Amino acid sequence: MRILVINPILYTSETKQIKRASSIQDTMMYDLCLAFHRQGHQVTLFAGEPYRPTGEETYPFPVIWGKCVLPELLAPHRFPAMPELWRYIRQNQGEIDLILSSEVFSANSLMAYWLAPKKLVIWHELAKHNALMHRIPSKIWYNLVARFAMGTAKIVARSQEARGFISRYCANVDSRVVDHGVNLEKFSAQREKENYFVVCSQLIDRKRVDGILRKFDAYRKEFDPTCRLYIIGDGPREGDLKALTRELGLTEQVIFTGRMAHAQMMPILAGAQALLVNTQQDNNMVSIVESIAVGTPILTTDVPLNASYIQANALGLVRKEWEAGDLRAVVENNPLYVENCLRYRSQLSTEKRVEQLLEIFGATEK
Repeated sequence: MRILVINPILYTSETKQIKRASSIQDTMMYDLCLAFHRQGHQVTLFAGEPYRPTGEETYPFPVIWGKCVLPELLAPHRFPAMPELWRYIRQNQGEIDLILSSEVFSANSLMAYWLAPKKLVIWHELAKHNALMHRIPSKIWYNLVARFAMGTAKIVARSQEARGFISRYCANVDSRVVDHGVNLEKFSAQREKENYFVVCSQLIDRKRVDGILRKFDAYRKEFDPTCRLYIIGDGPREGDLKALTRELGLTEQVIFTGRMAHAQMMPILAGAQALLVNTQQDNNMVSIVESIAVGTPILTTDVPLNASYIQANALGLVRKEWEAGDLRAVVENNPLYVENCLRYRSQLSTEKRVEQLLEIFGATEK
């Protein structure tokens, strides 16, 4: 099958100043395209030029970098628009069997729908209105554009919450949910855990890593002074978090690694007793999927959309606000949670996601 994957935003940027990565080969959408390719499909990834990596890379499938126009109005990290995509689909639609586009709130999904509605599946993640300009553009888009100008578009949600949200505006939403996947060849599972926890996160306000440091400090004082905490990631709050670490007297126990490639991160994540998540705003978190894939349980707030299946499958603990006692509970029940993660991991593979998406598209064609 000849497949076009449209995903302008390959990784999250909190501001208009997109910090280019050295590689895109650790991104979720790259791994999905790779899974299509490995199953014998001809896949092309159409991504936003602002996300082109700084390093020279070669890929086993074509990657097209579309210029994002009017960046001051149509911010590439929020609502990128790539006119080159219109020309590409119009010129090549006879050679394309399936178009997989990210998000209903997207000028690129709208272009694909206008040009090839019967070939399009929109893979939708957002479970609430986009915060851009006080949600006004998002509300207009869903109530008018999505409802009337994309009326028959086939939509697959990435969570039950996202499905409930988009079903309020669009009629053709599939009953099945297809979450993010992970390349299991990159993430080897591990049962044996060491005495530390891990955070994999941008170091920004909404991730509330400062709260994790305070809860980790309370855990050490009450339960285990020998444990450690790895913080993997970078961001504007890094200096403040290091200062807080010194203030709490945790300099020897907290290790800031900076941003790491998957190959570097995976052994640390696999050996941890738990991935700690304290976010106040997120959708489906890829770091959670990756943690489950290596057999590491999750301790999280109820904010991430992954929280529903973490709780349903006992892959760790979900709390509105977790505390030091919850860290202790994860440690005490670690073998149970680890085994549950290892059982669940096969459901997270990108190959499984490819099969699910193609099955839905096949049913749509009929």
